Amino acid sequence: MGARTKARKRAADILFEAEQRGFDPVRLLRDRIEKPLTESPVPQYAADVVEGVVAHRERIDELLETYSNGWTIERMPAVDRALLRIGTWEILFNADVPDAVAIDEAVDLASQLSTDDSPAFVNGLLGRIVELKPTLLI
Repeated sequence: MGARTKARKRAADILFEAEQRGFDPVRLLRDRIEKPLTESPVPQYAADVVEGVVAHRERIDELLETYSNGWTIERMPAVDRALLRIGTWEILFNADVPDAVAIDEAVDLASQLSTDDSPAFVNGLLGRIVELKPTLLI
């Protein structure tokens, strides 16, 4: 697993935990940086992802709900929500990550962490975001 893949997984873990526990994700991130629960520190890219997702969460959630064909954000599995938020942030707000890489990484993590149907769902929804990207950034 590459460094950015590990960082994405760590960001997904933080976003998931914060949502499940009703915590502010940025505060939880800071707690994990100051008092890590594991031997490995939180990678800088994981921090960038969490902060980026939080900064754009309203727009990200609006887009995910709009283009998910009848799925509300609340109805999506929590892990999928975290991965979709990360993927959408990378696609729309992080020019350093190619769109195909953002999708592939989210799909791979969905296949490891979520339901059997999740990889196809994540792939389809992020693919739609990429397809509409030129109109979404206006």
